Amino acid sequence: MTNTLAAPVNESMASASDTLIIAMIVAYAAALFLFAIEAAYGRRTKLKAGRLMPVGAGGAQGGDDDIEVDVRTSEGEAQASQSVLGTIALGVTALGFLLSLAQVITRGLAAGRWPWGNMFEFVVAMCLVAVGALLYASWRYQARFLGAFVLVPVLLLLGIGVRWLYVDPGPLIPALHSYWVPIHVTAVIIAGGAFMVSGAAGVTYLVAHRAEAKRALGEKVAGIAGRLPSPELLDRISHRLILFGFPLWTFGIIAGSIWADEAWGRFWGWDPKEVWSFISWVIYAAYLHARATGGWRGPKATWINVIGFATVMFNFFAVNYMFSGLHSYA
Repeated sequence: MTNTLAAPVNESMASASDTLIIAMIVAYAAALFLFAIEAAYGRRTKLKAGRLMPVGAGGAQGGDDDIEVDVRTSEGEAQASQSVLGTIALGVTALGFLLSLAQVITRGLAAGRWPWGNMFEFVVAMCLVAVGALLYASWRYQARFLGAFVLVPVLLLLGIGVRWLYVDPGPLIPALHSYWVPIHVTAVIIAGGAFMVSGAAGVTYLVAHRAEAKRALGEKVAGIAGRLPSPELLDRISHRLILFGFPLWTFGIIAGSIWADEAWGRFWGWDPKEVWSFISWVIYAAYLHARATGGWRGPKATWINVIGFATVMFNFFAVNYMFSGLHSYA
């Protein structure tokens, strides 16, 4: 499907989009500052029972998602550093999310197309999904403590996007004039956002696990590491997000293969983007398989998750600049 006549750029929407991205970065930076203060100085209190995690999320209970239990630690009920600043930070994060959503919409209206046709738009959309996942986890699993960890990569990616990847709104290149853009790219964006939050939870888990090991040896753990929630809770949240993102990533690869057959006459051609997408798929499949059949828990499984997210980021950025291929136009 090709468009011979590109719609003119709506300059007012383009200006609004540029203003909104600055506003949302400021909002996320303020929220990160407040989350960091809560993590470092908040009072360690127990999280409320009954809304922490479905039993089936851990992968060991056969998926009975209707039964919910508390998550226990060696010290009793799950705990996390909390203060009123965290509540404010969550509100500011929600404001940033709304600003980001408005930015994506105005960007699309400015260009007259789906607003993820280049690397800048892709990064902004993926960060929108990641923050949405953070907000959902904060509501569903009382996981606002992840804010200090999730917003760091979000701000880094947005900073990279604004500084080095930004392009003015405009029409898509001919290669992207296809109905597969909202299908294939949307699936990959949503999966990538879920993997980002899962990867942040995984890194947080490794820090919390090390802190708990030190406590078991009678050592004192100071700073943010000593105020993190139980590793078990972080592990379950991370696993849950991968369970959500992996099927979407799989669908994205399949949809991309069908699009490739329509555009290039083959389903698979070992293009660098295809290869690294498949590598990420294999790593996340190995993670889920290890948990489901091998009974892997703890740092071993978490490292697979972290490596998987590293390959996703490598695919999104490094592959576009380090390798030449049919996807280099992105």
